[in-house]
Amino acid sequence: MAGTKAKTEVFTIDEMGEPSAERSDTNKKTCIFAQYVQPCLAELFGTTMFVFVGCASVIGNVGDAGVIQPAVAHGLALGVLIMVLGQISGGHFNPAVSLSVYLCGGMGLSLLLPYVLAQMCGGMIGAGLTKVIYPTDLYNASLGGAFNIVNDDLGKTTVAEVMMTLFLTTVVCMGAVNGQTRSPSAPFCIGLTVTANIFAGGMVSGACMNPARAFGPAVAANHWNHHWVYWVGPASGALLTVMFIRLLFGDQKTRVVFK
Repeated sequence: MAGTKAKTEVFTIDEMGEPSAERSDTNKKTCIFAQYVQPCLAELFGTTMFVFVGCASVIGNVGDAGVIQPAVAHGLALGVLIMVLGQISGGHFNPAVSLSVYLCGGMGLSLLLPYVLAQMCGGMIGAGLTKVIYPTDLYNASLGGAFNIVNDDLGKTTVAEVMMTLFLTTVVCMGAVNGQTRSPSAPFCIGLTVTANIFAGGMVSGACMNPARAFGPAVAANHWNHHWVYWVGPASGALLTVMFIRLLFGDQKTRVVFK
């Protein structure tokens, strides 16, 4: 009986050990998916939707001199997308935002490049979808929602992009990343910031603030007129935001708590 009992115990332990190893392997795969794959998919989907709505609002606004329709469409779309996807990826949908969030300690380096690639792909998909659904003449008249510098004053246009991106990335980092100032209303505030910036600078530079938003329509419409402005301006604005936060809060390790 003693020998039988010992064999039974050993058999039970072995049987319980196999599912435990399987669970451990499953949990590891789930963790990798949740940490790396799922956030990138959220950035891809969110950027696709944002660029689609943004380009569609511009194409549908052909003939109207105002910026009300694009401003409201971009702001509302971004706020809603951050609200529903922010808990998965942070809701960046913008390489300039990802750069500033990374430099402020809100995300790891291992996700920065995948995020940017996902955002660029999302921009192309979103812009491509608008090209598919809109009539060719209407699409061509609006350049498919691509940005077009009409005043040829590249200095003023670049400065406008720097300042508007500085405003946007400051709101993102202070409202959604910084532990001392983080607010549940951050998605609403970020969407309003985009709307305000388009109202303020839409007639100057188009108020891009987002290289992915510029890149997607440029690819779809093959329009590359001074495209570099929409990379240099937002990237510079993001870097200024990081400098501002460092100056305001000092050493983030002791004074600022980032998620």
